[in-house]
Amino acid sequence: METQETIIQTGLKLPVMESFYTIQGEGFYQGHAAYFIRLGGCDIGCVWCDVKDSWDADAHPSYSIEEIVAKALEEVGGNAKNIVAVVTGGEPLMHPLDALTDALHAAGFQTNIETSGAHPLSGHWDWICLSPKKFKAPLPEVVKAANELKVVVFNKSDFSWAEQYAELVAEDCKLYLQPEWSKRLQMTPLMIDYVKQHPQWEICLQIHKYMDIP
Repeated sequence: METQETIIQTGLKLPVMESFYTIQGEGFYQGHAAYFIRLGGCDIGCVWCDVKDSWDADAHPSYSIEEIVAKALEEVGGNAKNIVAVVTGGEPLMHPLDALTDALHAAGFQTNIETSGAHPLSGHWDWICLSPKKFKAPLPEVVKAANELKVVVFNKSDFSWAEQYAELVAEDCKLYLQPEWSKRLQMTPLMIDYVKQHPQWEICLQIHKYMDIP
């Protein structure tokens, strides 16, 4: 007989901090309609994290895959065509995600993940956004699978650190530099100069914060 703990361990239930229908504000799918599923749990601990409430998985209620997907369909009006389901955190790969992605696909969503890559890859993804963190290195398997490399720029040293990962991702992986929000006024001018000198990179801004939406 399955216990609550084993159900969560198999990914049939997941701790959800929040979920909402909005516009993707970052990266390759910026500007697209997106349904966000923010899972609880993170062992990375970025000092500048803007969702620290997500770190403790036990602080958030667990829902079955059926409940998560049913709510998603209800929020988007019953038709998931052309809508991106973005699974984020916290660190979503702390959880097995095959059952979630299979159910989202069956409902018609495209599946995207935002991850630090520090845990083994699970789930079946249409798009993988890797945002590596210095606090816990991403696994090589996730680096190689990434469709998008998004590096948060907090200080000048992050440019050379970003280049280290640019050499490891696939040749067709999109490369983005994103200013850490509290340092955007200092970092954005440096990023402009850097991208002009290194045009393989693009600048990624958090447009949802400028639009004042989730």
